[in-house]
Amino acid sequence: MITTTNPATGQTIAEYEELDQNGIDAKLETATRTYGHWKTSPIEQRTAVLKKLSELYEANQEDLAKLATTEMGKPITQARSEVEKCASLFAYFAEHGPPMLESQFWDLSDGGKAEGRWLPQGPVLAVMPWNFPYWQVVRFLAPTILAGNVGVLKHASIVQGVAARMEELVLEAGAPEGLFQNLCVSSDPIADVIADTRIVAATLTGSEGAGAAVAQQAGKHLKKVVLELGGSDPFIVMPSADMDQAVEDAVTARIQNNGQSCICGKRTIVHADIYDDFADRFVAALKDVKLGDPMDDDTELGPLSSEDQRDTVLDQVAKAKEESCTLMFGGEKLDRDGAWMTAGLLTDVPIGSKTGTDEIFGPVGQLYRAKDRDDALTIANAIPFGLGSAVWTKDDDEKAFFANGIEAGMTTFNAVNGSKIEAPFGGIKRSGHGRELAQFGLHEFMNLKTLVYPA
Repeated sequence: MITTTNPATGQTIAEYEELDQNGIDAKLETATRTYGHWKTSPIEQRTAVLKKLSELYEANQEDLAKLATTEMGKPITQARSEVEKCASLFAYFAEHGPPMLESQFWDLSDGGKAEGRWLPQGPVLAVMPWNFPYWQVVRFLAPTILAGNVGVLKHASIVQGVAARMEELVLEAGAPEGLFQNLCVSSDPIADVIADTRIVAATLTGSEGAGAAVAQQAGKHLKKVVLELGGSDPFIVMPSADMDQAVEDAVTARIQNNGQSCICGKRTIVHADIYDDFADRFVAALKDVKLGDPMDDDTELGPLSSEDQRDTVLDQVAKAKEESCTLMFGGEKLDRDGAWMTAGLLTDVPIGSKTGTDEIFGPVGQLYRAKDRDDALTIANAIPFGLGSAVWTKDDDEKAFFANGIEAGMTTFNAVNGSKIEAPFGGIKRSGHGRELAQFGLHEFMNLKTLVYPA
């Protein structure tokens, strides 16, 4: 059995029967059968499903948000925003996706022509995490539907209610059975699912270790993967920044989703000329964060997703102290049922230390003093990850310097970093490879077939 637990109370929510091998085989056979006719379905049928899904997510926003908050603890206002963003992505691909599938043509030197045609490939496995339980899946699901592929989901065990509801909504939108199926399983059978000839490719959002395991298995069987893994994103503040807004956004970046976001700033790097002023304001604002019931609209910080996740962060804080880091405040377990801890801030983090290079997936930030912009860039890049980044500056020369210099898949200026439905999203280095969203995400699991027409 797979059990879901409310991290705010520690109480069991539900138990789900785990699929055995026969159950997995039946799901994969259904996926293969559905792909046989979905791959040639009219584009109008695909966009109709996407439009209906957008409507269903809007109509069920409150119930979907409450389900996510109950299962993984994010503040309810943020859960509502996540559902709304999913609705927008379905609508985006319904409206703007079809032109992305149009053929491209080239004149050949011998007088002939060539055509590049985008064709689907088959059932794709998605291994998805709990931190954005709808959004991470929809980033995969929307382009899958439009492309003419079918999807098989292995969702995180702690959000099985979300996974089941997402499968129901796809059917409610008029999709054929088998277009999108949830595999209610632990991680144990996933290697065999990747190896199964009925699965053509895999995508994973999650930890570095999980990504390496999926990539290794997919490579062994010559299957493409897209990986969006961890991040320890820099949040750089230069002297020309709007200080009030930079402080406010630095706090948001650290506590958003209860500190459990791959792409939000975890290492705040501040120019020496403004460091003391920024640090005073940043610490005061972090201490003022409202921690409480995640179902309360006023709550800014709820519990972590599970007690195991909370204990992992507490262990990282303890090890940081052993590495001579200074815990300025917080980062402590709360004496109550559930997965609660306070926000915290580390300073004096040695460059290259384990604390400095690991991802802390919780509401504990790191604050660095940079001598100048070159030093800020050195600190920003001194990690094995390269997912997102944010830079606060009004100086155009500094913007160009950091735009070209930061080793990351994305840099946002003067705002909290976050994925945008119209733009490609993904990382470099140990943050993974491949891209999601926009036409790049749509094309990742499609066959760009070349057709040659001689003169």
